[in-house]
Amino acid sequence: MIQRGDGGLGPPGGGGGAAAPAPADTRSAGAGARAPGVGPATAEVYAVAAPPATPRTLRGWVSELVRAPLLAKLVIADSVINVLSYVAMQNVRQQYAQELMIGALVVVLVLNAVLVYWALLPLKTLEATAVRVSRGDLRARVRLPWLADRNIARIGDTLNALLDGVTADRARMRALASQVISAGDRERAHIARELHDSTAQSLSALDLLMTAMLRDNSCDAALAERLRVMQQIVGEALTEVRLLSHAVHPRVLDDLGLVPALEGLARQTRETTGLEARVTSDVRAALRPDVASALYRVAQEAVRNAVRHAGARAIRLAVGTGGDTATLTITDDGAGFDVGAAEARRTGMGLFTMRERVGLVEGTLEITSQPDGGGTRLHAAVPLAPAIDGVPAP
Repeated sequence: MIQRGDGGLGPPGGGGGAAAPAPADTRSAGAGARAPGVGPATAEVYAVAAPPATPRTLRGWVSELVRAPLLAKLVIADSVINVLSYVAMQNVRQQYAQELMIGALVVVLVLNAVLVYWALLPLKTLEATAVRVSRGDLRARVRLPWLADRNIARIGDTLNALLDGVTADRARMRALASQVISAGDRERAHIARELHDSTAQSLSALDLLMTAMLRDNSCDAALAERLRVMQQIVGEALTEVRLLSHAVHPRVLDDLGLVPALEGLARQTRETTGLEARVTSDVRAALRPDVASALYRVAQEAVRNAVRHAGARAIRLAVGTGGDTATLTITDDGAGFDVGAAEARRTGMGLFTMRERVGLVEGTLEITSQPDGGGTRLHAAVPLAPAIDGVPAP
């Protein structure tokens, strides 16, 4: 039906004045082309009906009302009580008006207190989540009840979004750092192999050659003495190269695993420093290569610190697995130090490097020490299962 500009109704093309401009096309963008069978004139008022809105349930209405902002709830509650009090005062005797006003005031105060307490109660959940995050638990998330205040729920959603972003960024940083350390370890292994298979072999060949020359009676006494000095120098160089090869990257760690590598470290420490070093193991599960490498580097740095700085006489290394965690505990009877002050000064990169290596495999490192000569204890715990998106597997 087409409405004419003079208010009359008539067929298209009929009299009664000029026709008013046709109404705008009210079809939605997704309606597509004109409906079949609809003429050009009537097509201009043709529209596709929107799907009916889903009726809101009682729970939905209650949720909207309860999750309204605190100010709106206070205004609505106070207004309802004041209106009911006014209506009641119009229908009661004058002698009860004062008691009614006092009762209404008490109800308002109690209701306001309940509403404020109810609205602020989710703040405890936010506080608990913040505490967990401050302690390093990035899996913590704010979970508020469906009756929580709308503004508080928005704060919780924002905090969860921030934590999701931090977790994703942390996962990317850990992945990049892990690639850097893995590349460093591969380069260390390559250098160790070159030292052991090339440089050490060349020195060994030179040592054998000088031994053969010394056995040749054609050498005079002076030349033989010089050859003996050279052979001694070559022997010392060969020993240093082998020690350096083992220090750069112990092949036994790749070939036999963490426990034999720690035993080799303890044996080398005993032979070179005289320090009493012992290893105890209770490993009942296979360790991932990155976990074994991280724990070995921590043990290597801890032994080096005990030898250089603590003046320890004995050191104990205990490695084991329990449940889904691998642990390494290192204790010594050295002088000890103030852990907090040392990490604040950062005079060296030893403690920082140990924490970073353990952190890259989603582990934790605890260091306790007594500056008055009570020794130092270092405990590393690393999950056996690989991390997922930067968060340790539960």
